[in-house]
Amino acid sequence: MTVIILITLFFIILRFTVTLFNFISDPKLRRVGKQYSDKVSILIPVRNEADNILILLNSIHQQDYQNYEVIILDDGSTDGTFEVCSAFVKKHPEFKVIKGGELPNGWIGKNYACYQAAQQADGKYLLFLDADEQVKPGLINSAVCRMHLNKLGLLSLFTNQEMVTMGEKLVVPLMHFILLNLLPVRLISLVKNPSIAAASGQFMLFDAMIYHHEQWHKAVKDKVVEDVEIMRLIKARAYNGEALLANGMISCRMYKNYNEAINGFSKNFLAAFNYSVIGFLIYLTLVIIFPVILIMTLNLPLILFMWGLIILTRIMISLASGQNALYNVVLHPLQMINMLLIAVLSIQKHLTKTNVWKGRRI
Repeated sequence: MTVIILITLFFIILRFTVTLFNFISDPKLRRVGKQYSDKVSILIPVRNEADNILILLNSIHQQDYQNYEVIILDDGSTDGTFEVCSAFVKKHPEFKVIKGGELPNGWIGKNYACYQAAQQADGKYLLFLDADEQVKPGLINSAVCRMHLNKLGLLSLFTNQEMVTMGEKLVVPLMHFILLNLLPVRLISLVKNPSIAAASGQFMLFDAMIYHHEQWHKAVKDKVVEDVEIMRLIKARAYNGEALLANGMISCRMYKNYNEAINGFSKNFLAAFNYSVIGFLIYLTLVIIFPVILIMTLNLPLILFMWGLIILTRIMISLASGQNALYNVVLHPLQMINMLLIAVLSIQKHLTKTNVWKGRRI
């Protein structure tokens, strides 16, 4: 029991230290006053997004960057997405929508859609966005500035998450919790070792010349978590890569209810641990099981110490990611239960090869 308590306290202190580093170093995209004019090709792969896509397209049209094109690639939608996009494109000449080809063997659907869209683009930078997002003024200019400043091959942003229903609030905060609790985000750019890598497919801005030379989406054509894999390749091939928090300049509502969130997270949770079931189980044991055992000791000083660090951690992560700190503190136990549920589903889908997303097995 003593060993378990010591391991639990060590890991909680370690995670608190990582979170404190992230909070103090504040790894956010900064707004800049200098205006840039490099052409940016905004590439949006869509599949059955008729209910979401107009919010994104209107927000792009209303943003303040001047030199851009938008290419929407419809990946076999069956809900009228192509028709919705076509109606919008008729009124906005800088936008165009095309239909993607049939998915070849060996490819993940999104990766092939991104690959096809990139072949149609001629911008100096290629910006991949998801259909369920909303961009704000200053985003593109600030991101282009960062590309110039650090001579980046890839800039990825972890977007602010919009959560409306209680079901979303019980699940979606886990994304920033795991990221900012385990990884010092600044090290992604500072450490050149590709093992220190993270990225978000919700915002991926590439140097187009490097992208076309390396064909990044083709290089990871069969990877579920293609964003992290591309960041690893970027670093392995000696290009500069950086990942930052979006600082409110782009937001995303990933899911609209509890079931969507559980199913969506279980699709790629294990992939974030490089499909190591053992590594994933060790993480869950250290984060959830051991703290429960510590509580069962009824050692009040240790329990208060542990809860104090957990509460401070949740407050710092919430403030850094633009989330409600009170909600995340109060809902922390329920979020941990949902993490266990997602873990069980993720492992089950992986072992039985029954992972399906948007009608496709992956």
